[in-house]
Amino acid sequence: MPDRALSTAVDDSFERYLQDKGKGRGGDGGNYRRNAARELERFAEWTAGDRGADDWTGIVPDDVDREPTFDDLDERVFREYARHLGGDRGLKQNTVQTYYRYISAWCGWCVNEGYLEAHYAQRASAMAPLPEDDGRKPGDQQAWTSEQRHALTRHVDQQARDAVEAYTTLPEDTDPLDKQRGRYAALKAARDRALVFVLAYTAVRVGELVRDPNDPRRRGVRWEDLSLDDGSMDVYRKKQQWDAASLPDPVISPLRSYRQLMDPPTERWPVFPTFDQRTLAELVREELADRGERPEAITERRDEYARDLLLALDEDIRPTSITTDGARSVLQRLSETAEIDIDHPKHDYLAPHGGRRGMGEVLVRAFGYTVAARYLDNSEEMVRERYSHIEAGELGDIATEALEEVGDQIEFSAESV
Repeated sequence: MPDRALSTAVDDSFERYLQDKGKGRGGDGGNYRRNAARELERFAEWTAGDRGADDWTGIVPDDVDREPTFDDLDERVFREYARHLGGDRGLKQNTVQTYYRYISAWCGWCVNEGYLEAHYAQRASAMAPLPEDDGRKPGDQQAWTSEQRHALTRHVDQQARDAVEAYTTLPEDTDPLDKQRGRYAALKAARDRALVFVLAYTAVRVGELVRDPNDPRRRGVRWEDLSLDDGSMDVYRKKQQWDAASLPDPVISPLRSYRQLMDPPTERWPVFPTFDQRTLAELVREELADRGERPEAITERRDEYARDLLLALDEDIRPTSITTDGARSVLQRLSETAEIDIDHPKHDYLAPHGGRRGMGEVLVRAFGYTVAARYLDNSEEMVRERYSHIEAGELGDIATEALEEVGDQIEFSAESV
């Protein structure tokens, strides 16, 4: 092992590692990169003595004044970090495992790159303090029930109907700005309805549907990606390639009426554009300035419109798609206004992934794991694992039926409890 590698500061390796693991041009995007960067930063702070118990001074000897280097790392360090993660901080077992895996993956990369001579993080003694993984992914257990799905879709459908009717029945002598406000309200309600229906019935991942700021390749679906006549939509899948997703019948009508109301100037417009006023105002000002408009003329032009989105539509100034966080904010707002009863330890609203999982429940129960796996764009093995409770319940019913078939009667008295 070269002395130069051993004397390298631990955090000097982070950027190269993150670039290798990132997505897009230059490795700058991707959720994995973002999450790994966060955990590596925490690890670096811990090694320097900035995290942990009050008496924790880091991994550098007390009589040495320097940053932690690779020469300071061994399996005992990773064992202590595993113990630190599993300490009394309120982290769930599987969360501790997830955090440690980020550091372990970096450690393995360091071995391949010549920074370390051994994968210390994977040694049994290093991993011994880790709690057992319960097999669940944090926050990924919510599934919209049929009652919740119907309540939310009914709510957004009624909102859109009311807004569109209010706009289309305005008197002819309505002030132009008031008419624009009516159209804007109708567009927003129609967009929200289309978004909810797509999330509820297609089982498409929200990151495949809207813009992911951490992955430049996920720019959100455009109208050119949709074929309403064929009932399909091209999305950039989790497996890093474009693929066709199904648009079932309940989704077609909301999308068709929304498109008719929007009347996008080109097919390259996002299906779910941002409605954020500051973002749109900046976009409109910059685009009109690039087209040679003077600031005074731009101000006058904007004053003619109740909202910059309507000016953008008329001038074909294409906005960005709503982001994944934006989609979650929409669902938070709609879940609250719909007054939907939600009992979940992490989410107090109907989260996007819950729509996907809820549709998975429907498909598994109706058509089995093979069909559900194709629709969900997952392996059958993964679908069986994530929806194993369905099979367990069905096997329980079979066991009960078998007992009844052989005449084995089970007597239960509440008094015996």
